Amino acid sequence: MPSYRELFQEIMFYGSFDRMPVIHWCGWPETRERWISEGLPEDVSEHEYFDAVPMWSGVGVDLGIFPVFKTEILEETGEYTVFRGGDGVVCKDWKHKSCIPHYIDFTLKTAADWPAFKERLQPDPKRIPENLDEAIRNAEASQLPIVIGTASMMGWIRNWMGVENMCYLMYDDPDCYADMVMTIADLVCWQIDLILPKIEVDMGFGWEDICGRAGPLVSPFVFERCVAPGYRKIRDKLDLYGVKLYGIDTDGDVRALVKNWLDAGVNVQFPVEVGAFGGDALELRQQYGKELRIVGNFDKLTLEKDEQAVDAEIERLLPLMKQGGFLPMPDHLITPGVPLEIYKSYLDKMRVIRL
Repeated sequence: MPSYRELFQEIMFYGSFDRMPVIHWCGWPETRERWISEGLPEDVSEHEYFDAVPMWSGVGVDLGIFPVFKTEILEETGEYTVFRGGDGVVCKDWKHKSCIPHYIDFTLKTAADWPAFKERLQPDPKRIPENLDEAIRNAEASQLPIVIGTASMMGWIRNWMGVENMCYLMYDDPDCYADMVMTIADLVCWQIDLILPKIEVDMGFGWEDICGRAGPLVSPFVFERCVAPGYRKIRDKLDLYGVKLYGIDTDGDVRALVKNWLDAGVNVQFPVEVGAFGGDALELRQQYGKELRIVGNFDKLTLEKDEQAVDAEIERLLPLMKQGGFLPMPDHLITPGVPLEIYKSYLDKMRVIRL
């Protein structure tokens, strides 16, 4: 039987395959708490327990803010903490439940703040982990697909500035926004030149989370003017090393930007959420053809229901599984409403699929 890495290549490049990998990503902390109460052993890895593989193995250097800002706690109660993090953002974070932190204040607010902030996004040998060579050996030995991180052209900037500040900047000073994107892209390309002579990877993969229920926070027009050049620079660098897949993780309704991403060289979308966002992998394949690969799109909320709902969701995605260029897996973290037995049954159903 081929390794998962070999199967990944066959599927993503429309080769010869007769099954799908059985992938377990992860759930919310509250999901794990539930599963432990329902029999999941605490001292066994979830991948071992479920007999499932991780999405992939990754290699890379620190591409974030460097050096980081001083972390300081500004307020603390029994329920929450208000703190300034290493990215310079002041957040309010709950202590006893999972949440998206509430952003309160920012170090990077306007174009005037950018020059000092930009100094923290430059290549530096100290970004390279001391165990990089060991990490490369471990990735190669894992028999998993190997990805190299490609940072974020929009989502990180949104986090550093906040939605409102970023939106004003895109209108008031698009050249500054474009410079932010290109600064990150240059840093990614420095990393690629550092690592890819040492290891063959299967995909470049970044993060955005730039879309919501109403679509993207960055319009197609601004994307093409300010963002696409950064993606294209990274795409060209990946091509130089023979890496043909370039993917991103972005939640929400991505439909308004899929063509822009494709035109800029991003040809793998994850997770194409169903739920409130209407993500439909089959519809996207019909619209954009086989150049667009998709990971995810299995409606995670069906796992809160019953076996029949799970069966119907698998049946919906079977035509795309047979085509290739698609890896089915839940379209986001497994929710606390999912019983352990239903999730195990879902994985078993994926395990026996033959195409």
